[in-house]
Amino acid sequence: MFDEQPISKKIRLSAAVAYGKIQHYCAYQERSHREVKNKLFGYGLYASEVDELISKLIEEGFLNEERFAKAFAGGKFRIKKWGRLKIKQELEMLGLTKRCVTIGLKEIDQSDYNKVLKALIKKKSSQTFETNPFKRKNIIARFVISKGYESELVWGILKEDE
Repeated sequence: MFDEQPISKKIRLSAAVAYGKIQHYCAYQERSHREVKNKLFGYGLYASEVDELISKLIEEGFLNEERFAKAFAGGKFRIKKWGRLKIKQELEMLGLTKRCVTIGLKEIDQSDYNKVLKALIKKKSSQTFETNPFKRKNIIARFVISKGYESELVWGILKEDE
């Protein structure tokens, strides 16, 4: 007969129920406005309700993009060892303003940044078995640059180690 597709019955939450759920969602960890907005739309709310709930979350301190940018940048640097360029790109993709991105990147201390970069270079160097010194440095540099570190900084450190 026919190939009947099951009809998905998505339950639409009321604004009050959605607000309780979204408060918990925001309290669990820092969120960007875009993440919260998408979650609220996922609850089946209308745009006017979503905007109203987001402004209420901001007023009550559950949602703060500067705080999110600081937490995101600091966490990605400390845990995943990402460089500033990759962190900046991710923050911009999340829809944060340039001001918030700048504030977030200030969370990364320059001396810690250099230490982590040197440690990544040293670690990759010990894992690279290439004997040609030019190819070896290129492999190491490409790896570290792909993690979001500035190429001038990477090549400067690699030249120091000659």
